[in-house]
Formats: sequence, structure tokens, C-alpha cells
Amino acid sequence: MSLRENDPPAEAPALTRRKFLEAGSATLLAAAGLSATATAQQQAYRSPDHHTVPESQPAPLNAPLDAENPNSVFAPPTDAGGQPPFKYSFSLSHKRQEAGGWTRQVTVRDLPISRKMAGVQMRLIAGGVRELHWHVGAEWALMLTGSARITAVDQQGRSHVSDVHAGDLWIFPGGIPHSIQGLGPDGAEFLLVFDDGNFNEFETFLLTDWLHHTPPSVLAKNFGVPESTFANVPPKELFIFARELPRPLAEEQKQSEQGTGPVPHSFAFQPSQMKPTKTNPGGEVRIIDRSIWPATNIAAALVTLKPGGLRELHWHPNEDEWQYYVSGTGRMTVFAAGARARTMDFTAGDVGYIEKSAPHYIENTGTTDLVFIEVFPTPFYEDISLAEWLAHTPTRLVDQHLATGESFLTQISKKEAIIVPE
Repeated sequence: MSLRENDPPAEAPALTRRKFLEAGSATLLAAAGLSATATAQQQAYRSPDHHTVPESQPAPLNAPLDAENPNSVFAPPTDAGGQPPFKYSFSLSHKRQEAGGWTRQVTVRDLPISRKMAGVQMRLIAGGVRELHWHVGAEWALMLTGSARITAVDQQGRSHVSDVHAGDLWIFPGGIPHSIQGLGPDGAEFLLVFDDGNFNEFETFLLTDWLHHTPPSVLAKNFGVPESTFANVPPKELFIFARELPRPLAEEQKQSEQGTGPVPHSFAFQPSQMKPTKTNPGGEVRIIDRSIWPATNIAAALVTLKPGGLRELHWHPNEDEWQYYVSGTGRMTVFAAGARARTMDFTAGDVGYIEKSAPHYIENTGTTDLVFIEVFPTPFYEDISLAEWLAHTPTRLVDQHLATGESFLTQISKKEAIIVPE
């Protein structure tokens, strides 16, 4: 029966608070039931040794690669969504081989998430020279093995010449010309990190390349010498080349500093000479930024995790994080907004990348120490730990979120652990 045009509409049944709560409870129970069903279904096709039919992999596969990446082959049930890869191995990078050594790189072109930083591995034989050059971005370096002589000149013509050894760091700010040469007995291998994801090691400003592309008449006029002075400038870049070892360090320092002196703050740094920022049974960390190394505009943390140790759940509010794994094996889970999370495995030679403010942890899953570095394109290191956040938030409020009980929350340390177990 239809309503007549002038009849008032019928009143809707009153929605009482009791009916609202009853409806809400029914919805929650239904959701809980669905969640329980989904969990049961997941457990039905997941097993610790991956023996169920849905977990089988009958087709041919890359077994060594699968063995190195167990958390990608069988992701933890907490992983979810389309989080992009945040790992790339230097082993997959093209290696440029020269008479004086070799080099290879990982940039945003290899690892698309790595938009703000790039890395280079380089090996120089004894006497091998990475020729005099410069680039737009800053260069932060970690010596992995051996020894090298580094040189640089700043905007005031002040010089830096020093020898660096395994475990030492150096920094060359953007635009500062510099060089690296391997020393005896076996040269050096080192890691370079740049605050530019699009950096290209094969397209830097090289001394030989520049002079080759400058008219000899201009070179002669610039220096006030005959054009013949430049007759033997190489017809193409030297890049990495072999030469005799440099003169004694003190002699080269004295020569280079004439008239202007040394740079006011050393471009080299020895982490072995500093006390660890934090040491406990889980490992140790050294945080190195401008607060203790005035020359640097790139912050870093050098981390060692003992077997079973954990770089606690945390995030960095001021910048992206670029990682390099020096030794050992571990795994990292990165959580992103929108309920996305992914776990990936890491070993020596791998690069990891975490975007600013994305929470993550790193866990040692091996039987030896896990050693890695965290590098940030900013002068100062900052982080916020999950535990520290919860410890300094009212316990009732946190318990209303997590339902852990307030007694647990009151026991959380008021200072961040950095590494656990403490």
C-alpha cells in the first residue's frame, strides 16, 4: 500500500543504546569468528618444515638462492601487502675491471627504493690509483681490508693527506677533489656511500678526462707554460690505474700543505679509537656523526650483533637509512603504512634500504657475529625505539591499545636498548 501525497512518513524504530551495543557486539563476534577461521586456515597450510601440499615447490628452482632467502621463499605469517624489495646484492652488480683494481656499484637504477643514497665497492692493488676526481654528492667511506693513501683539497686550498687502514672511515664533501691509492703489501678494498641515489661511479669529474677535453692553448695560457707541456696528457680517462707506491706520508703531507696548511677538521676518522656508544650481551654499536666528527655531513652507525642478538624495533625520523652487511647472516622486517610488511634475509655484501620513519628491526639469525653499517644522508643520527616510546606514554593508554597489562608496560626500560638482549 503506497503513501498518499499528504500522509506523514512512518517513524523509524528507535535505535536504543542497548540495540546499538548488541549490533556492535554481533559484528565483533562475527569478525572474530572470521579471524579465527582465517587463522585456522593459515595454520592448515603452514608448517615449520614446509611439508604441506600448498607449500610444495615441484618445479625446478634456484636452490642456492632460495637457501639464502628463506624469508622470501616462505614469508612469516606477519608479512602482508605489496612492500617493494629493499635488498640488493653487490654480487649482482657489474664489475668494471682495470689494471689497478676493480669497482662495482648499487644505485637507484638497481634498487628503485634507494632514491637518496648509492653505494660502491672498490678494490685497489698496491699502487693502484682511483684517479684525481670529484663529484656532486658527498662520499662516505669504510675501509674493509688493507691500507690506502687518501688526498683531498678544500675550497681554501687546504690539504688533507693521510693513510687509512681496515676499519677506518673518511668523508669527502661534495665538490671536493680527491684521490685514493692502495698501499702495500696488498692494496685495499673499501666501501663508498654517496648521498645521491642516482650517483654513477662511471660518470665522475676526472682530471685526465677534463684536460683531454680542454684546448692545449687554453691550458698553456692558464698555467703560463708552452703547449708542449701537455703533449702527454692521456687521450682518455685513467679511472683506476697502476703506478708505483706514493712517497713517505710525512713528505707528501709537507709538500701538499705548503702555503695554506691542512684542512681544519680531518677528513679521516678511526672508530677503533672511540668508546662504543652502547655495549651489552647482544652486541655493540658505534654512532658516528657531526657531534664527534666535525668534518662529516653523513651520519652512520657501526653495529655488531651477537648470535641471537636484535637491533631493536625502531625507526629514524630524520632521514632514509642505507645499510651494508659486512659479515654474518641476519633478517630484517620493514613495516610500511597501509598494513604492509616484508621480511628479507641478508648476508655479507648485501645492501639494505629503509625509507624515513619506516619501523624495522635487524636480527642475527646465524652462529657468528652479524656486522653491518647504517648510513644516513644527514649530519646527525636520530632514532626512536618502540620500547622507549611505550615506556614514556601513559600505561593505561598503551594498555587500552595492546591489552598487555600495565605491569608489563611499567617494566619496560626508560632508556632505549638499541641492541637486545641487554
